[in-house]
Amino acid sequence: MKQLLFCLFFLFGALFGVSCTKSTDAASAQQSEFSQDIRLGMLRINATGKNISLGTNEPTAKANERPIMNVDFSYDFSIGKHEVTCGAFNDLMKPLTGLILSCAHDSLPASDLTYYDAILYANAYSKAENLDTAYTYVKATFDAENHCTNLEGFAFHPEVETYRLPSEAEWVYVASQNWNVEKGWNAENSDYQLHAVCSIEVSENIPCDMAGNVMEWVNDWLVYFRDTSVTNYVGSPDGDALGQRVVKGGSFRNAEKSITLYSRGDVYTVTSATRANYVGFRMAFGAIPDATWMNASGNVVVSRTVPLAGASTVRALTGTYRTKLAFRNDITGNLAFVDYSGGTNMVIEITDTLEVYHPEISPDGKKVAFSTGFEGVSGKSALYVRDLNASGSNLVKLDVESAVIPRWRVLENGDTVIVYVTDASNNEDESVFKSASTWQVKFSDGKFGTAEKLFDGAFHGGISEDNTLAVTGARLLRARIADSGSTLTGIAQNSLWYNGEQACNASLAKDSSKRTLFLDFGGKTGREFVGENYGTHERLLVANAQGALIQSVAAPSGYSFDHSEWTSNGNLVVATLTNVNGAHQKIVLVNMTDSSVTELMEGDELWHPSLWANFGAILEADNILDLDSAGIYLSEDHQMEQVRFRIKMEKFWKNLEKTEVVLVGSSRMEMGTDPDLFPEWNMLNFGVTGIDPNRNYYFIYNYLLNHSERLKAIAVSIDIDFWRGREDHLEHVRLAGVGYDYDANHSFWKDGVPAGFVEAVENAYPAPVEESVRFTDRGGLTIPVRSWDADGVDVLYDSAFTETELQYLDKNLAEFKNLTEKAAEKNIYIIGIIFPQAPQYKNTGAFGAYGLPRSIAVQKIAYLDSLDKAEPYFILMDENKMGNHDYSDEMAHNRDHLSFLGAQKLTARIDSVLRTLKW
Repeated sequence: MKQLLFCLFFLFGALFGVSCTKSTDAASAQQSEFSQDIRLGMLRINATGKNISLGTNEPTAKANERPIMNVDFSYDFSIGKHEVTCGAFNDLMKPLTGLILSCAHDSLPASDLTYYDAILYANAYSKAENLDTAYTYVKATFDAENHCTNLEGFAFHPEVETYRLPSEAEWVYVASQNWNVEKGWNAENSDYQLHAVCSIEVSENIPCDMAGNVMEWVNDWLVYFRDTSVTNYVGSPDGDALGQRVVKGGSFRNAEKSITLYSRGDVYTVTSATRANYVGFRMAFGAIPDATWMNASGNVVVSRTVPLAGASTVRALTGTYRTKLAFRNDITGNLAFVDYSGGTNMVIEITDTLEVYHPEISPDGKKVAFSTGFEGVSGKSALYVRDLNASGSNLVKLDVESAVIPRWRVLENGDTVIVYVTDASNNEDESVFKSASTWQVKFSDGKFGTAEKLFDGAFHGGISEDNTLAVTGARLLRARIADSGSTLTGIAQNSLWYNGEQACNASLAKDSSKRTLFLDFGGKTGREFVGENYGTHERLLVANAQGALIQSVAAPSGYSFDHSEWTSNGNLVVATLTNVNGAHQKIVLVNMTDSSVTELMEGDELWHPSLWANFGAILEADNILDLDSAGIYLSEDHQMEQVRFRIKMEKFWKNLEKTEVVLVGSSRMEMGTDPDLFPEWNMLNFGVTGIDPNRNYYFIYNYLLNHSERLKAIAVSIDIDFWRGREDHLEHVRLAGVGYDYDANHSFWKDGVPAGFVEAVENAYPAPVEESVRFTDRGGLTIPVRSWDADGVDVLYDSAFTETELQYLDKNLAEFKNLTEKAAEKNIYIIGIIFPQAPQYKNTGAFGAYGLPRSIAVQKIAYLDSLDKAEPYFILMDENKMGNHDYSDEMAHNRDHLSFLGAQKLTARIDSVLRTLKW
């Protein structure tokens, strides 16, 4: 232990103990806000009773930075004097995860790490002090370099007194006390490189480097603000559809004027798996009492629900990503759901005044039925159906006196009906039980038909496929069994099962097995079958079609089951787990084949789960296909570029037989062309955010030229200002899913796409729905009008290219020439497009947003022009003309991207070029 403490104090010194000898009087009035903390290298922030404004009302700011939201503090906390250093990070994390950050010296801030890397560091630091951790998770995923790219079941616990990342509100409060961008490392003074922590404008009791040097991860998901005031704000319990995170403070590569207190992001989309050499973090310490959460819709969250299993885990159980989970949040009374096919684990809660019990998802997965009453309680109940979406649209009510516990069925004639009972109260008294009845009503085109009575007795546990068995259990386990050759509405007998002992939560299997799932109260019959004693609801019990017990599954230690239901998969059961105090804290999926229990969801009170899986999506594909690999172009630990590539790969395969012109390249191509403007060309926009010519060449050589039967032309973005080799986007994309290697191992299907392959792509791990719906079938986007200087006209990297970068540029220009020759062999034209950028770059000495001296740019464009003249199948479209172009301000979105108006103009010019070519 003494050795551990010695190492810990040494670590404190490495992390927080960098000597800071400079001083300033600028913040002397603010010194009282900060004081030395007992934790080495940390400052105590006296925030109780204080407040801060997040965001801005500046109309030109990004939508996620508006409007101003006021945050009050009722607590104090501690924050690191500076960012965590590279040396401190490596000392702690190398033995734990094997991750070693590359840095010129140990006093530089730790950077080029994911949000999850920072989280694991905070947890490790807490454990080193024998503290609980602020973050929990179920499973960690690491890449080849040992960076953490995903934490399945991730949850933040603000109530724990321990180390963590600062919240955005905490970060802004601290930074605002001494905000001075001029005194930070930025593009004007940094030489575009990191500097040691606390190496500029330092005061003893003021945090340093809040502005500049590295951007900093903070704790929050990136969601919208509201024009309101909240106390102890900690952000959203989960992210938006893209899972975006907040980074603060700007970096050494940002222009001074672009670094603001209200800025929350980067040039690129930032997710938990993103990393960059200009993003780091600093530590905070302390509990946040009575934390206020606000979801992606801007609503204060009364009861937080945390997904514990990702889409891939669920798919491993159900066999398909097309899976949805609906349940009641008993704290709010609202319907909540997760759509695992949406590429995100975001919990969506439909907020209204209706009580929601026993929700059941429709056979097509698009709607949900529910009642306002529930099992074991007498009284009137209403039955509703609504769309299973964020707004719960198209709500309809069944016009009957009382209806409770809806269950969907598809009849032999193809009709979809809902079976319900008139009362679901205690069924122990047979006369009371028989006074209720079981009904069904057709539901079609969003409307109820006429309800028809099936039989007396409230059999709300379900009706078998062959219409010969119905069950119920609301104190006693009862069954209605049709006589031989008859059905339930004909000659049938009522029977009392389980020896008349107490039982509940009866659920009849949705396959042909006629198995009845139920819970008991540790009764004699159950104990004798199991061979041991157990408590109330501590076992799932299964009876066969005659009522005899055939299976039992034990609840996890410390829990009991409730609200158990069969899913549409014959061997999966969804249920809630209750703790020793009776709180329904978790939703689980039980595999009845091996008795394994997988936790899906955690919350305060989660009731009545319903799990739907589209088993029609489980393919009967050619034997050549491995459905665990085919079309898997994305996984859960993804970033925006990988998401976009997955979207475009699906569109490529689906449009393969008709595409004639493909637009390939960076986000400039993605945003700056409109493939739907001239439908006669059957264009496909395969532009994707991120600039890497090798990524473009890989896709063209292996996918386009191997499937070129109809292909006439390929337009390629020529981004010479960033052809400098700093980022490997090709490897980044390929690591997103095993589908890319699977394609390569099958020669990219150049001898023919096997049957079922396109369907495999469609049903593979999906891109977030909110992102995929932005694109047209041809990959088009509608980019809003802003202006060339909407985000400032900065040179984001050093304008000068190193000798190595110039060699990389020349190498890729040579490869571009090779591409034109390979395409010409197949009579395919290559159209090289230099996209327009802000004309203000004419005054900077740089060609464009990412640099390149203008004198060198002139030389490289001259080379491309000579290639145009020499190669009959190559056409150069220089739309930038060294900034002297004719794309007006309203045709721009920002410094180097066009708006939809600019995209229309440029696409029209592509059309003009195409019409001059000979096929």
